Amino acid sequence: MSKCVSGSPSERADWAGSLRQFAIVWGLPVAAILVAAPFAPPAKTLVWTGALIWMGAACLANARRCGRTHCRFTGPYFLALAGLTLAHGSGLLPLGPHGWGAIGLGGAIGAAALGWGSEAVLGKYAAGSGR
Repeated sequence: MSKCVSGSPSERADWAGSLRQFAIVWGLPVAAILVAAPFAPPAKTLVWTGALIWMGAACLANARRCGRTHCRFTGPYFLALAGLTLAHGSGLLPLGPHGWGAIGLGGAIGAAALGWGSEAVLGKYAAGSGR
């Protein structure tokens, strides 16, 4: 496990390490998902897919930028959820009457589990990420 001291290059580069940056980079797309939840499927599909792509790309960029462990897992997860959302919203993969709820709940639980679980096992930053 990597141990970074406060103010290390990894911590300074970490978008998830600052509440303000976290709120801008991930909070805004989460807010968009919540606001769009009651929308009709075409609009919800567009907003949710875009927000999930944004969050996945931001996670992958943050993982590369500072080596944040959970971002290496949540980035691909959010991108996969974006694909699932697009497939469900377009009718290619009908998930039934509770499909949207399942995607939303699964997304929240999966992101939390990947985030906390990966860092509990592997540490906050990848070894050698002190850029």
